[in-house]
Amino acid sequence: MNEILLNNQVIVYLLSETVLYILLFVAFIATLGLLKKWNFDAFTTEQFKLENRSYLVMTIILFVIVLKVVLLPYFVYMLDSLSNLIPGAMCGAGVIKANMYGNPLLALKIIILFLSGLWLSMNSIDLQAKNYPYLKLKSWFFILLFIFLSAEFILDILYLTHIETTNPVTCCSVIFGQTGGSNSLPFGLDISKLLMLFYLLFALVLLTILSNMGIMSIIASGLFLVVAYYAVVYFFGTYIYQLPTHKCPFCMLQDHYYYVGYLIWGLLLLGVFFSIDQAVMQTFFKKTSKVLKRISLLLLSLFVLLCSAYVAVYYLKNGVFL
Repeated sequence: MNEILLNNQVIVYLLSETVLYILLFVAFIATLGLLKKWNFDAFTTEQFKLENRSYLVMTIILFVIVLKVVLLPYFVYMLDSLSNLIPGAMCGAGVIKANMYGNPLLALKIIILFLSGLWLSMNSIDLQAKNYPYLKLKSWFFILLFIFLSAEFILDILYLTHIETTNPVTCCSVIFGQTGGSNSLPFGLDISKLLMLFYLLFALVLLTILSNMGIMSIIASGLFLVVAYYAVVYFFGTYIYQLPTHKCPFCMLQDHYYYVGYLIWGLLLLGVFFSIDQAVMQTFFKKTSKVLKRISLLLLSLFVLLCSAYVAVYYLKNGVFL
């Protein structure tokens, strides 16, 4: 454990997370005070101070959220660097499964990423209105987000303090290979059906975005995220590795593959987020953003084109599919 905690990447990560959590805690306490005393219709000195304080609090939250988004890929990079210290681990896949806290922590970080983005959009709409019509709503939303962030901070500590460097872990070839079992394709799908679902759901996402179908866009984007994950791991990833038996979402993040995994997963997560974000703003806040639509369409299209390009290039070079 000491070897893990003395790792440079772990020290930087934990120090950054601790500083950001302290800032969030300060913002949390201030937010509780705003909710208790806020009354925009009151023309008092106290209300004027509250408005100034609210602006400061929202600035702190904005600053922290932006840095938390940056820390997510750094967290993945840290996992990959720890694979050299843990026997049996060839990449982040083995490291994340080094104890029972790894997978919940990674899932929670992705959920927080989406919730944080929704808060940013809500905050932007609130500030544009000048009279802070959504201040209480976004404050309650931040309190919910803070609960998730507190759980994440606790899991960060539990995860990193319970990694053993003496016990071997399972490598990615076992976790995601034929012997992995728990990570096989869901619902009895095979590769052909998986690819059909992948492209059909992508077309559905595009259609729902262009047609302003808010709720359907949220559902379609969520389904596409799940199917795209399996499609990358069990099909497109094998063309990145150029090996039909190599199925792993982490190895493509390494320098051997020019860190393309950061681009692939980044395009997918951000594309799905902007798709859901614009749908939420349109459905619940009656705010239609052409910019968010274009960004989501661009990112998702680039993701699908990049994945498909690996298959096409391999076929053009070798004349066969894997």
